[in-house]
Amino acid sequence: MHAPALLLHPDGVEWRHLPGLADYAATLRAMEDRVADIAAGRTGEAIWLLEHPPLYTAGTSARAEDLTQPGRFPVHRAGRGGQYTYHGPGQRVVYVMLDLNRCGRDVRRFVCALEEWVIATLAEFNIRAERRQGRVGVWVARPEKPPLPDGSAREDKIAAIGIKLRRWVSFHGISINVEPDLSHFDGIVPCGITGHGVTSLVDLGLPVTMADLDAALMARFPAAFPRN
Repeated sequence: MHAPALLLHPDGVEWRHLPGLADYAATLRAMEDRVADIAAGRTGEAIWLLEHPPLYTAGTSARAEDLTQPGRFPVHRAGRGGQYTYHGPGQRVVYVMLDLNRCGRDVRRFVCALEEWVIATLAEFNIRAERRQGRVGVWVARPEKPPLPDGSAREDKIAAIGIKLRRWVSFHGISINVEPDLSHFDGIVPCGITGHGVTSLVDLGLPVTMADLDAALMARFPAAFPRN
């Protein structure tokens, strides 16, 4: 891993920015070590902001048939919930290591809080993002695109969510598409959902930088995760 830059935050959570493209396996090992230390009371909660080189990750529910272009990019078994997802340059990955003993031992509520955090963050850029029943993640309506074959309105995914808990400490987290190469999603069925597509801030016509997004994430964090 590159040397992370510490970002101070008044919520008591240690925020770090990892520059460059973070190696997935090394970052996962470091995250697991940090979670173990949090669970043991040796250190505090943390959020890491980073980008990965192009790769696919397979969650615990990933189906072999959803990897439609094997060999295109490395595939990593992530250990988190969910199915296949893509990480790559231009996508903000946010690894969230929070102690759910402090904010309620309720996994569903925690996932909803992650979604609401992303929705509130995107609202800072005048994006109306929404959650959908039965589809984890954050979605944007695309009325300008042709409807699906069944007549339902087209929606594109702008953020994915996948977490794991160990002794009620979370890890993995969220990914938000800022300006990734959207064609890289073609090698998988993202999160096992067919029909709908993926989008990004830049695809929606918003030239948002990673720094802009990071500032909005930090500003909206305290309301989404009030500390006890």
